[in-house]
Parts: sequence; C-alpha cells; structure tokens
Amino acid sequence: MSAVLPVPASPGATTTYRTCPRSGLQFEARAEWLMIANAVTAVVALLIGGLLAIGVVLTRWPAVHWLAPDTFYMVLTAHGIDMLIFWIIFFEIAVLYFCSSTLLRCRIATPNIAWLGFALMLIGAVTNNVAVFQGSSSVMMTSYVPMMATPAFYLGLILFAVGALIGCFVFFGTLVIAKREKTYEGSVPLVTFGAITAAIIAVFTIASGAIILIPTFLMSVGLVKEVDPLVYRTIWWAFGHSSQQINVAAHISIWYAVAAIAFGAKPMSERVSRGAFLLYILFLQLASAHHLLADPGLSTGWKVVNTSYFMYFAVLASMIHGLTIPGAIEVAQRQKGYTRGLFEWLRKAPWGNPVFSGMFIALIGFGFLGGISGVMMGTEQLNMLIHNTIYVPGHFHATVVVGTTLSFMALTYFLIPVLFKREMILPQLAKIQPYLFGLSMYFFCLVMMGAGTLGVSRRHWDMAFQGAALGYEWPGAAYLMMGLVGIGGIAAIAGGGIYILVTVGSILFGRKLESGASSNVGTPVPRAAPTVVAQTYGSAGFAAPGTFVLAMLFLVAFVLYYFINWKYLGQLWGLS
Repeated sequence: MSAVLPVPASPGATTTYRTCPRSGLQFEARAEWLMIANAVTAVVALLIGGLLAIGVVLTRWPAVHWLAPDTFYMVLTAHGIDMLIFWIIFFEIAVLYFCSSTLLRCRIATPNIAWLGFALMLIGAVTNNVAVFQGSSSVMMTSYVPMMATPAFYLGLILFAVGALIGCFVFFGTLVIAKREKTYEGSVPLVTFGAITAAIIAVFTIASGAIILIPTFLMSVGLVKEVDPLVYRTIWWAFGHSSQQINVAAHISIWYAVAAIAFGAKPMSERVSRGAFLLYILFLQLASAHHLLADPGLSTGWKVVNTSYFMYFAVLASMIHGLTIPGAIEVAQRQKGYTRGLFEWLRKAPWGNPVFSGMFIALIGFGFLGGISGVMMGTEQLNMLIHNTIYVPGHFHATVVVGTTLSFMALTYFLIPVLFKREMILPQLAKIQPYLFGLSMYFFCLVMMGAGTLGVSRRHWDMAFQGAALGYEWPGAAYLMMGLVGIGGIAAIAGGGIYILVTVGSILFGRKLESGASSNVGTPVPRAAPTVVAQTYGSAGFAAPGTFVLAMLFLVAFVLYYFINWKYLGQLWGLS
C-alpha cells in the first residue's frame, strides 16, 4: 500500500485541524464551529417542541383535557414543525458537516456561505414560530389549502428551506474538496455515503417544498388567486414524506457510526449496504403516495404502484440495514470471544453506555413499531381502517421519534466530549435516559396505534365531541388507550427533559477536557482493510446466527400483524 502523506489546505486557506485525543477524529476549525452552532440550535428547537408536547399530551388525555381548542391547535402546529422540521434538520446539517469535513479530514467548502445558510435557517425558524404563536397560523404542519396561514408562516419555511439547501450544497462542495485534495483513498466511508444519500433526498425534498410553498406564500399575500388543493396535497407530500426519509438515511448512517464507535464493527458487506442506500434514493420518495391513499382525486393504479411495488424496494433497503448493522455488531462481539449460544454477544454489549443503548433501542423500535406499521399503512385496503386516526401519529412517532430523535440523542452523548470538549455531567442520569425515553415512546406509540384502531381521530381537540349535534359513544377501551397515551407521553417528555438537562448542563458546566493537538495540515484517512466476514461465509454458513434469529422474529411479527389487520378489515366489511 502506498504511503499516505499529509495534505495541506489549499493556498490562501487559513484553518487549523484539531485531533481529538479521545476519538482520534480530526476537526477542521471552521467546520467545528458550524457543527456546534447547528447542533445547539437543534437542541433549542427540541426544548421548545418538548414543552409544547406537554400541552398536546395533556389535552388529548380525556381525563385532563387541558387546553382550549384555539390554543391546542396553535400548540399542535408549533410542536409538529419544531420537532419534525427544525430540531431534526438543524441536527442533520451538523451531521452532514461531520460526515464530510471530519470523517474525510478536510476543510469545509465556502464556510462563509455555510454561515449564511445557518442564518437563513435560524431566521426562518424564528419567523415561522412567531407567526404560529401569534395565533393566526394554526394550520398544522401540513397547512392544506384553502385553509391559510399568515404570509410569515410560509416565508419562514421558505427561508429555512433555502438555508438547508445551502447547507447541502456546502456538504457536496466539501466532498469535492476532499476528493481533489486526496484526503481519502478509494470510496468514501459508508457513514459518509449514507450522509450523501440523505443530502440527495434533501435536495429533492426542498425542491418539492419550494414548488408548492412559494405559490402558497404568493396566495397568502394576494398575488396568486388560488392553489389547487389536489395539486397542493400531492406535491406537499413529496416534501412532507421525503423530509422524513432524510431522517431515515441520516439516522441509519449514525447507526453504522455507533457500531464502529462502540464495537469497532465493520459492515458485513459494504456493497450490500451501499446498494440499500441507493434504493432509498430511487424509491423512498415514491412512498409518499401512502399519505394520499384516501384521496379521491388520485387514481387507484397510481396509488397501488407507488405504495406497493415501489415502496417495497425502500422497505427492502431498511430491512437490509436492520440486518447488517446488528450483524456487524454480532461479528465484532464474536471476534472478541462472546461466542456462547445465540445471544451472548448481545447480553455482553455495553448497555450502560447511552451511545449504544440509545442506538439499539432506536433500531428495534424503528423496525418493529415504525417499519411494520408503515408497510401496513401503505396497503390501500388496510389504510381505510386507520386513515386520519390517531394511529398515524402513533406510526410516525415510532419512526421519527424512536428512530431518528433517539439516534440523534445517542450520537450527542458521543459528541459532548469529542466535539464540545466537555465531560458529561450526571452520567447515571445519562445512562437511564435512553431507556426512559425510548421505552416510554414504545408504549406511547403502541397505545396510540391501539386507540387509532378503535377509530379515535387524529387531530381533534375533543375525542368525545361534547356538544355536537350527532354524538358518538366510544367504547371504554378507547378512553383507556388515550389515558395511557397521556401517561406514556408524560414519561417520554421526562426522558427528553433529562436529555436536555444532561446535554445543556454538560456544555455549560461540564469539566473542560483537553482539546488535542492542532495543526494547519490535515492528515488523510488511511485506506481501511475489508472485514474478514465480508470475504467469508462464517461458521456453518452463518457469520451472525443471532441476528438471523432476530430477523426471523421480525418476520413472524410482521406476518401476524398483517393478518390481524386483515381480520379487522374483514370484520368491518362483511363479505360473503
């Protein structure tokens, strides 16, 4: 193998590279500050969204029913946007800079433009929040026309989207710099490849948002007479659903990173994992049709093709990652001597380390709760059972909160000493936080989906419809489920509060750690040797037998849940 020589920054560049003494990662100074700014702003958005979640949960809890209707819809709108858009995308921009500049050990492209993108995102987020809290833009995250918000609502989202798009282009530019300055050999690392997938989906997503939000903004200021509601819904979901697929690519990249950080695990087959990421690029956006299965304006053929044949390719990609990541961990553990039975490798995993426990709880919840329920919702006939019920937020809390948010929390525990150079305070609280937050969200999602199966509406302030001319008598189980939603939600909010306490407290008050040596010369990434298991078949044809058993359990759960929902449908629509 040829020697790898240090590569200086390009002429005229004034930057330094800091080598973290704890992780060996190399941080370029300007990229480091951009990561810190985006990550801190993300946590602030999470704090705001979490406080708003208290109002949502306590209002949907029938025994409490806290907020008045107008306040509830305002709070629900702000909660959805702060959590699903601002918290997650600010954090993802930080991840993009980490996966390009830090993992490829190169300077960041156009740092001043990157700061412009951050400023636009921040201004957009503040503008949107102010518009919502003024009380005249309670249109939910979907903001369907002809129900209109104030112009500032749409302007804030547009500014935020432009800033995020700038961040994606800075990320792509950084990849070009790394390739040109030869800071790595061969292909980019798999984690960076996953980030590239997220950024490509982000460009499509933001373009879709611009196509529909700009004319809606012009309609709000009176320059456009109308926006067709069917066109709006179709294009908006190309934005709304795909924005969650940025999250999927991003948090799966984090899962691969955590497997490497906690175990030194290498992918079982990089070709297979990269191929799965490519399936996301090709097919995930098409799955947005499953939000429109009850829409009478779209043809059945279009719905079926997108939500069955095309969506299943994206599902296949998630199942591949769901096998290869725990499989890589199992192989690494077995190489360390944990070979007794099927699951010693899992029992001996570092469950007290919140970086690992958060990631693994997120992986299991995303697959068993979010994945299975998502595929079920993508079946046109079954969708009729739960469309516009509270089952839907039960599903996306399993994907976005359990899958994405908990993964981001797990990565934060790694970044506090590495990026922020602080010792973590309250380590015992940090250990229990992923369990309290993750398992509470498991329970929260399950009972919410149970209430949705009984028909409880998705967004209505009062499930009992008190005072309505035509009342409806819900079964007692529906009220029980919604009460349990309240209990689970409060427990999960407490878990989120511990995360905020530990992270913010560590950044402000944690003991300062050694920064590490700095240099104006970056050290290129050495070429990594492929893992042995990628070149062999393992013992008895199985390199990871425990993971294979887990996969079979997933298949059994999938089949049983599918059967149960078809049975529900058969009872609803009696056929002879």
